[in-house]
Amino acid sequence: MCSPEHFAVEYAINPWMDLTTPVDRELAVKQWDRLRETLVGLGHEVHLLAPEPGLPDMVYAANGAFVVDGTVYGARFKHEQRAAEAAAHRAFYEAQGWRFIAPNETNEGEGDFAYVPEAHGGLILAGHGFRTELPAHAEAQEALGRPVVSLRLVDPRFYHLDVALAAVDDANIVYFPGAFSTASQRVLAQLFPDAVVADDADAIAFGLNLVSDGRNVVLNSEAVGLAEKLEAAGYHPVPVELTELKKGGGSVKCCIAELRH
Repeated sequence: MCSPEHFAVEYAINPWMDLTTPVDRELAVKQWDRLRETLVGLGHEVHLLAPEPGLPDMVYAANGAFVVDGTVYGARFKHEQRAAEAAAHRAFYEAQGWRFIAPNETNEGEGDFAYVPEAHGGLILAGHGFRTELPAHAEAQEALGRPVVSLRLVDPRFYHLDVALAAVDDANIVYFPGAFSTASQRVLAQLFPDAVVADDADAIAFGLNLVSDGRNVVLNSEAVGLAEKLEAAGYHPVPVELTELKKGGGSVKCCIAELRH
């Protein structure tokens, strides 16, 4: 995770960013602190990446890389405003001794990659259409040695996979069908017949931008309907408020890069 002490909406690179809407940075830091404390309280270890001035979106730490089996496939951002973040993430992983593979293709880390380790022997679900380029899916497969399923995003509101889909345990997902092309919807329905299916209201509330340890599902407190669906499916929803960070087009998952040994 990376503190939002430099967070601001200084440019608009997704439909949620509004330059006329002020950001309360102090509140953003408080809400982020509460998210971090929630994860620690659930028994998880949180590593911190130092924020850098001039990079207001560094708080969205999930976009900096994608980690599977101790191997890190680095990010290469689409927009120049975020490009310098990639080096900060690489330095973090290399300092930790992780095996780092530098990308040649445009991709935004866990923003567009999700890992479901026990689904069909272990699958990487990969989004494209707005940020990550399709050739990055093949590059990720070669880097990580796991089969990649390409999914086309078609609604600009859901510009990253992680605002439209999430793994809720090692074998299952939750997703919003309307974010995907018709063919990608068919692929998801075939691969995950028991998935938790979200609706438009869940997605607009950034409910799908969540993290789960297989039991506890930490999600945006505005996604009340999705929390009820997850509870009915046997999970334990843990709501957190992230109103300020939502102004940049992100929520819980965007703030968290998962380190998979």
